[in-house]
Formats: sequence, C-alpha cells, structure tokens
Amino acid sequence: MSTKMRDLWSEGLSLLRYEPTEMRIRVRHGGRVIADTTRAALVWEPLRVVPSYAVPLADLSVDLAHSSGEAVPAPDGILHPGIPFAAHSSDGHSMDLLVGDDRLAGAGFRPDDPELAEYVVLDFNAFDEWLEEDQPVLSHPREPYHRVDIRPSSRAVRIELDGVVLAESSRPTFVFETSLPTRFYLPREDIVAELEPSELRTTCAYKGRAIYYSAGGRKNLMWSYPDPLSDARDLAGLVAVYDDLVDVYVDGELRGRPSGPVAQALQQEFGLV
Repeated sequence: MSTKMRDLWSEGLSLLRYEPTEMRIRVRHGGRVIADTTRAALVWEPLRVVPSYAVPLADLSVDLAHSSGEAVPAPDGILHPGIPFAAHSSDGHSMDLLVGDDRLAGAGFRPDDPELAEYVVLDFNAFDEWLEEDQPVLSHPREPYHRVDIRPSSRAVRIELDGVVLAESSRPTFVFETSLPTRFYLPREDIVAELEPSELRTTCAYKGRAIYYSAGGRKNLMWSYPDPLSDARDLAGLVAVYDDLVDVYVDGELRGRPSGPVAQALQQEFGLV
C-alpha cells in the first residue's frame, strides 16, 4: 500500500533525528569565534519542527560546563519555533558555554545518544551570528528537505472575514512550502481592507524579515516581506493573510482551514487558537 510522504514525515516527529552537513558552519559571539566546522549536523529533538545545529566537541573553541540553570520540561504536543531551546524533549544534559567572562546558561545540549556522543547541540538564539559558508543565517538553521516554491498564478483568489471581502485578486502568487499550508500573496493594490501597521516583526530562515498589519478588526492578520532574501525576492511588497482565520476562495471554491500538526503548532505560536 502506498504512503503519503507527509505522513511518513509526521510519523518521524516523535524521534530524535539528525542529518550531517558538509557546509562550513561558523558561530560567533561577542566578537569571538565559538565554533568553526565542516562536520556539523542538523538535529531535531522529538516533536521539534525546526532543527538546531550540533557541532563536534573538537571544533568548539570555548569550554563547556554542566548547566547552572533548572531543567525546563518540554510542553505536550508539537514544539514550534517559539518553544525555547531549553525545553528539551530528549534525554541528555544541558550545558553552559564559557565565553570569556560570560557564561551562556543552557546554550548547549548533549543528547544521550551514541550517534551524537561527540557533539553538542547549540541554541541558535544564544549567539550573535551564524554563517553557512559565508552567508548569514536568520531565525534558525535551514534544512535540506525544506522547499519554498513561489509561483505566480492567474487563478482568482478572494479573501473574506465574517462575510466581508478583505481582498480580491486575479494575479496572486502562491507559496508552496514544505509541511506548511499553502499561502496566498497578493499585490497591495488588491487588498480592499484598510491595513493598519503593527509592531510585530518575525523572521523566516527562508524568506527573510516580515512586517505585519492588522485588518478587518483582527490584529496581525496580514504580513509582507519588504526586502526578502534572494530566494524569495518575488514576494517583495506582496501581502499575505493567515488562512487560519479567514475564508479563502480560489476560483470561487471555498478552501478548508489549514489543519495538521504543523498548522496547529503555528496557530499556537501566534496565538491564533
């Protein structure tokens, strides 16, 4: 019997997963190189949807010490990017990194797994800069099995909230992103609703830094990438909406609201449920 690839991916979420990479990975903090390696691995703890980088102990240029902080239990369910690194879902030991006079509490983790025995997993947000080869990395490590396919379309898209039309376009851009709901990006001129700038800012490792708008009485309902990363440059200036909260019609047909573990995790992260 055939198996949907997405189902296989979902089944693996409960496992501790890793993938070696040949990219040169550099980590800097406080003007100091923390690690410089071509032997890093991407590590997903159980139920984590985005990876962390693990570096060989031999390629770490600072000392480690057992963590001085208290353990943080991982919450039940999918661990979205908003769940802190310190909430570990696999057995292991939290480590502090000693960087000069600074002690970065819990910035490292050594899983109790024989395949990762000589590695330390690092908290992406604990350090000033990450580089893959010579390119800065935003938000979190990018993974080799994640795609973002951006496709212009002539299909008709209408977005409604409680029966009120917020946007209508015959020139949308569809974004198909691995394991995420399809998103619809529309020209600003095709947004009927009044957009109120929001203070919220988020960063996507694949698309760049997003700004948000409130619309239709809903806070942070829409977002845009004014200056996206090079791989997502076709999204510049377009506006997207959380399908989770609105009715989206494509060629006159109402789509279902996003569902599944990743969609639910995103809804939890952004307070949509």
